[in-house]
Amino acid sequence: MLFDFFLYDTMIVRKVIVMELLVANNLKKSYKMGNKSEIIIKGITLSISKGEFISIVGPSGSGKTTLLYVLSGLESYQEGSVLLFGKELSTYADEDKALLRTKRIGFVFQFYNLLPNLTVFENIMLAAVLGKQYNHDHIISILDQVGMKEFATYYPSQLSGGMQQRVAIARCLVNDPDIIFADEPIGNLDFNNGKQIMELFETLNKVHNKTILMVTHNEDATKYGTRTIHMLDGMILKDETSNS
Repeated sequence: MLFDFFLYDTMIVRKVIVMELLVANNLKKSYKMGNKSEIIIKGITLSISKGEFISIVGPSGSGKTTLLYVLSGLESYQEGSVLLFGKELSTYADEDKALLRTKRIGFVFQFYNLLPNLTVFENIMLAAVLGKQYNHDHIISILDQVGMKEFATYYPSQLSGGMQQRVAIARCLVNDPDIIFADEPIGNLDFNNGKQIMELFETLNKVHNKTILMVTHNEDATKYGTRTIHMLDGMILKDETSNS
């Protein structure tokens, strides 16, 4: 009986570990300013589970973008730990981090970063080739998923900002990432285009079970997610789950 309970308890613990894609513990990050160091992230602890859509909000200078970059491996940290897919992030070799970015994690930025001399299809194809997952029909399917199938032969300069962001999201999705990091994805868009992009993110999360960690200045954007983290002065002020 006791052995059965132990097995059951172990299975629960193992399931919790597997479901947590990212765990940060007492994370600290500082920048060198001349002879001084300014602490930007001040002992943050959090975990991100599969299927969550988390919004990080806070005033400019609160450390939210720095936190996103640290958690995604784009920037280093001085103290604490980050477990990404069960492995300490600081122990990943540079080539392993590069592999993560092409296969297991995806990025969507405020500025779309599309290559202007490539068509919509070719922009997505390049990401697929780098991830060694090129498949013509799959790319068309992804473009259809974000509502851009009819524009596959267009160049970025022929598209609106909202359309370019949809292409950027398709590029992020083509290698089927486990987690998407989004930095101000609607910060460069008007209200209607921003609403459409947020509805797309919501669909990716609720229908396709994509895990999303998003930084935003837009408080209205948080209603599309499952959880909101409020930051101030490099610390988490409040961490709340959506009621929707």
